Amino acid sequence: MSVSFFELFKIGIGPSSSHTVGPMWAARRYLDRLDDRGMKRAATRIVVKLYGSLALTGTGHGTDKAVMLGLAGLKPDTLDPDDAEDLYAFIRDKGELQLDRQQRIAFREGSELLLLKRERLPHHSNGMRFTAFDAAGAEIDTADYYSVGGGFVMSAKDAAGEAPVLTNARAPYEFGSADRLLELCEAQNLSVAALVLANEETWRSRSEVRDGILAIRDAMFDSIERGCRMEGILPGGLKVRRRARQLHGELLKRPERALRDPLTTLDWVNLYARAVNEENAAGGRVVTAPTNGAAGVIPAVLAYYERFVHGASDDGVVDFMATAAAIGALYKQNASISAAEMGCQGEVGVACSMAAAALCAVLGGTPRQVENAAEIAMEHNLGLTCDPIGGLVQIPCIERNTMGAVKAINAARLALKGDGTHFVSLDSVIETMRQTGVDMSEKYKETALGGLAVNVTLC
Repeated sequence: MSVSFFELFKIGIGPSSSHTVGPMWAARRYLDRLDDRGMKRAATRIVVKLYGSLALTGTGHGTDKAVMLGLAGLKPDTLDPDDAEDLYAFIRDKGELQLDRQQRIAFREGSELLLLKRERLPHHSNGMRFTAFDAAGAEIDTADYYSVGGGFVMSAKDAAGEAPVLTNARAPYEFGSADRLLELCEAQNLSVAALVLANEETWRSRSEVRDGILAIRDAMFDSIERGCRMEGILPGGLKVRRRARQLHGELLKRPERALRDPLTTLDWVNLYARAVNEENAAGGRVVTAPTNGAAGVIPAVLAYYERFVHGASDDGVVDFMATAAAIGALYKQNASISAAEMGCQGEVGVACSMAAAALCAVLGGTPRQVENAAEIAMEHNLGLTCDPIGGLVQIPCIERNTMGAVKAINAARLALKGDGTHFVSLDSVIETMRQTGVDMSEKYKETALGGLAVNVTLC
């Protein structure tokens, strides 16, 4: 079963794809369910229960806000972040919302929104239960949803962890492993990118695929540029100061520094990643790549390619992104891209692996070198925990994206120095990541119950 590029890379809002984007889509999906069953007009009260990781870190990750905005009819890929903030404040102040912008219902945390921190639904830590009641107080409908990472949402019926089916049409080059991907590339004499693009044309025209990929690139770079403009304190109470604007100014003020220090290029890469993730932490518009928590890695490495690599082009951008999607699909199918399941190895680690493969490809790497780059990047992210202080996607998340971007560049360069032959396969390292995630204690998987989250005193 294929995972499309446009499922992995989605425009949404921060700070979390699994805790913000996914729950907003789930709320919207529940509205559609009620509408399809002719129950929406009869619903005078909706109770939303959040379980597991969503309950433990949901407030810091904006899950409460996402659910309210979703029930109000907003969608993460089209809403204006500033307007959404005003609407959220109105709902909190009034204790009510307009269901799908049509009918008013009461909605208050503690009454209609419940955080069940010690309970979880059976299939995934990021579980939600929506229950609708009529005017007499009788339950008329209930449904469970799971936010499984990267903005993906599944119902209780399809919570096996598989990607949604796009159409009944089969892609010409189905692959479920890196070994199979390499076999197809060699048998068809195709690059990884060319193979992915051929698959995408199963569902969209060639021009739609290209235009869509470049639109995602533009959205990523918009996040960089906005992050470099904005200043102030990030929301949530940690009083983390946005630093990207200052760093950007310093780099522009002293351009001659690059003549003395060749590592100034890495300062720019760090800036790109930081700018995106500060924007994500502020609830701004970013692209899941493949998640919000790791949203800065791929844009930073892509910006490095466009701005520092001679001969960079839009064709190269398309190849970069298509290659990244191939690697992301392997992790999505064979492990997980959810920190609630895998820890941060499943987010920044996966993004690092995707970016390394993508950069290797556009620098002239063969499919086997591309696979090697992806493997190197993940091998040195294994065991990476998710322990955000205060449950906020700020510390260590913002700086962790800068480290992931730099590590991806180095992994690509290491792979290009070899011939693609290596000891540990990408399939092996993906399975190792999955096993590590399964064995990892829950307190290190986006619950704010361990690691930095409990060892750093909040002031």
